[in-house]
Amino acid sequence: MTIVGQEATSADVTAGLPADFFWGVATSAYQIEGGAAEDGRTPSIWDTFARRPGAVVNGEHGDLACDHYHRMPSDVAMIADLGVDSYRFSISWPRVQPGGSGPVNRIGMDFYKRLVDLLLAKGVQPWITLYHWDLPQELEDAGGWPERDTALRFAEYATLVHDALGDRVDTWTTLNEPWCSAMLGYDQGVHAPGRKNFGAAMHSVHHLLLGHGLAARELRARGVSDLGITLNMGVATPFSDDPRDVDAARRADGLATRIYLDPLVHGHYPADVLEDIAARGVTMPVRDGDLSAISTPLDVLGINYYSSHTFRGGADPAFPVVVPQSLPVTAMGWEIVPSGLTSLLVRLHEDYHLPIVITENGAAFDDVADADGFVSDDDRVAFISSHIAAVGAACEAGADIRGYFAWSLMDNFEWAYGYAKRFGLVRVDYDTLERTLKQSALWYRDVIQEHRGR
Repeated sequence: MTIVGQEATSADVTAGLPADFFWGVATSAYQIEGGAAEDGRTPSIWDTFARRPGAVVNGEHGDLACDHYHRMPSDVAMIADLGVDSYRFSISWPRVQPGGSGPVNRIGMDFYKRLVDLLLAKGVQPWITLYHWDLPQELEDAGGWPERDTALRFAEYATLVHDALGDRVDTWTTLNEPWCSAMLGYDQGVHAPGRKNFGAAMHSVHHLLLGHGLAARELRARGVSDLGITLNMGVATPFSDDPRDVDAARRADGLATRIYLDPLVHGHYPADVLEDIAARGVTMPVRDGDLSAISTPLDVLGINYYSSHTFRGGADPAFPVVVPQSLPVTAMGWEIVPSGLTSLLVRLHEDYHLPIVITENGAAFDDVADADGFVSDDDRVAFISSHIAAVGAACEAGADIRGYFAWSLMDNFEWAYGYAKRFGLVRVDYDTLERTLKQSALWYRDVIQEHRGR
């Protein structure tokens, strides 16, 4: 596989990045922690969904995952040894507020206090994500994200976490990838909670954004000055200039990008998207004051980027069709399009004028470990280097990009794919849980050091 940037030196890869650009690695709670039934933690929707026959490859789940809950101190030392500036991780809602209501579970919260303290002692800044898909099962039983009350409960939860960690954590992200929570979880049914109802998905979009806005207001009131949200997106390109293909790309962009960023930044949903969903019999459950809360000003926009797509019109205009472009793909089957990241970042800068951090970027490949557990992952190095170079190109075009988090720190539970797909810079032997730095981890460490030395 050849990817632009594969032969470049570390200095070439970081060309165009500002001198104060920061570097990090990222994980999420359910994917690495384990300890699923320990110290008062109650089930999340992923604990339930993973038990559904056929929902996850090989019937796997996150009960143990990478056992980060017990191996956290050594994992923090490993993170610090990579030389990163920041570590992005999520809080397990059912660990710190079992059932999604009531007081803090002190033992669960103490885990995150220790994590933050160890990171700070190592000179690594914590970057908190409050919600990375692990809704307490009790809240799903009460209706989940399609119900307004879940947004209210999320804002309450956010204040509990800030009360515990706000004195030592500066950067707060509310949600990770609400598109996945809404569309994969409530429309397509391939993620927890596994529902298939477009109307429920659209109501989830609004209540996820409302939960963000209400939490953002509470965090602002408590003095948070580095506040953001993380969205996953790419570039939607029409297959041709046929009006049906142009409309397909518009629809795809509307439901993946503008339905989130327009209310977050401009305080309204895009009119064409509202018309599209109304044609499917759905209206957004907006109440007075909702959009004002949702558009609480952001300090940073987190972008998770993995691929971009070309679309053509299908038999039903409401369902755009992805047209493969015969490009190299990752083990997920996702086409590798680093140029799409540059285009996306420039577009976001021009349309929304927010400082941006790449909060996830990385790739799964079919790693082969040697006898010592080491993985020579040239393909992952090529992927990451080409995308860092794409970020630099966007900076040179005027976009305000502040930092980059590699996804992920280590191999982990990859949602409906179980443990079959490996994104990590660090290999995890799932029999022994031993961690081994891959070639990509060593390369990433060198990139960081060389950029700092420029």
